[in-house]
Amino acid sequence: MSVKRVLEDMSTKMKKSLEAFERELSSIRAGKASGAMLDSVRVDYYGSVVPLNQVASVNAPEPRLIVVQPWEKGMVQPISKAIQSADLGLNPTDDGTVVRIPIPPLTEERRKELVKKVKQVGEQAKVSIRQVRREANDELKKLETDKEISEDEHHRGNDEVQSLTDDNVKRVDDILEKKEKDILEI
Repeated sequence: MSVKRVLEDMSTKMKKSLEAFERELSSIRAGKASGAMLDSVRVDYYGSVVPLNQVASVNAPEPRLIVVQPWEKGMVQPISKAIQSADLGLNPTDDGTVVRIPIPPLTEERRKELVKKVKQVGEQAKVSIRQVRREANDELKKLETDKEISEDEHHRGNDEVQSLTDDNVKRVDDILEKKEKDILEI
């Protein structure tokens, strides 16, 4: 294995960490309705627990409303219950054919809670990125110990690893800042 290969692996893993972070953030509401807010909801579908988007279509036709259209009429109640029990602070209503979820305006207290949660998710992403950095540095150290690379290559590799880590942590910070502004915007 070469330094280049270690850096490529590291870059791929960090990209996956960033994508997971962005997915997690998309499920945290920022005042406007979004189908992604329900991505974490799991529904009991004939004994199997499946993601909501596998049993219904989810749309946000208005900024303050999400509409869930089940593919089977019998799924309206289970979907409604799953949304309520998902602890998203949402109260779905159903008319027997569709589930409507009004999105209440965020209170100042709720906005602060969401910002705190967003920061926790961001910190988890940074920890994940740093873990990838540690693995890459360990791999470089092993390559040097096994005499596959020189000491200079090891140091250059460590510098590149740190540079990649710094770039990704900065991306997390930028995304966090943008999400905080969205949440605090009234």
